[in-house]
Amino acid sequence: MGKTDLHLYLSFAPVSKSDAMSVSSYQEMLPHLKELGIDRGVLMSCGETKGLLPCGTNEENRRIAEADPEHYAWMCCLDDDRQTETVYDRLAACKQQGAVGIGELTINRRLDDPFLDAIFESAGQLGMPVTFHMSPEEGYSYGVVDEPGLPLLEACLKKHPDTLFLGHSQTFWIEISKDAPKDREGRNQWGKGPVVPGGRVPELFLRYPNLCGDLSANSAGCALMRDPQFGLDFLEQFADRLFFATDMVNAEMVFPLGAWLDEQRDAGRLSRMTYDKICRENAKRVFGV
Repeated sequence: MGKTDLHLYLSFAPVSKSDAMSVSSYQEMLPHLKELGIDRGVLMSCGETKGLLPCGTNEENRRIAEADPEHYAWMCCLDDDRQTETVYDRLAACKQQGAVGIGELTINRRLDDPFLDAIFESAGQLGMPVTFHMSPEEGYSYGVVDEPGLPLLEACLKKHPDTLFLGHSQTFWIEISKDAPKDREGRNQWGKGPVVPGGRVPELFLRYPNLCGDLSANSAGCALMRDPQFGLDFLEQFADRLFFATDMVNAEMVFPLGAWLDEQRDAGRLSRMTYDKICRENAKRVFGV
């Protein structure tokens, strides 16, 4: 991505080194963010305890944001489901400590699970947007689970109209096209080729104003760039509910969507107003950063 005035990136918190994947510290990330033109990062959380993903806990993220508030804000997450009745209080405590949202929600349960339902209800009451990673089935990788066509997500959007849901991952963004695969492996792939109109993601965006999009990693990138004109139309139509993001964990990672957005803006194919909303203004309005 070129030198731009992008404001927001959503990322696993770069707090430590990992044997499985190189994870840069938050200090090490600063030159990389400057090179990419990113003013401020919003750190994603693994939850209350250390999980399998290379990201920080709520407490680790809070400490980073407090140590460098100029460059970092943080989101929280829950992973202890033994006390569903305390979900609201636990999230409220995180918000009081400075959390600007909930995510990345990676609990590998169906979206109609009571614990997830309690998170969504509390999120709406607290005004905390929820970024979720979606998986095609329980026991497969990580992320909240929905069926082909996203019927459980639609039920959540209906039941929790005050909660902002930010969709993320292959299983969510593959549904931008009507011909989205229905098998487990196919649903976990990046989309390719022209988008067939009538996909469930655009349909749900039209029906539910509380559905938003996290434009991070190659999942969102492929959804938009696989069919450039469709992607540009989607960006313009839903400019108020889309958020530029990266999902980076180290200073070597760069995803192509940022440069593509810059190119479309510079060529006049993407309006400056839409670009600014997606890359800065929406983050300021929704996350308060």
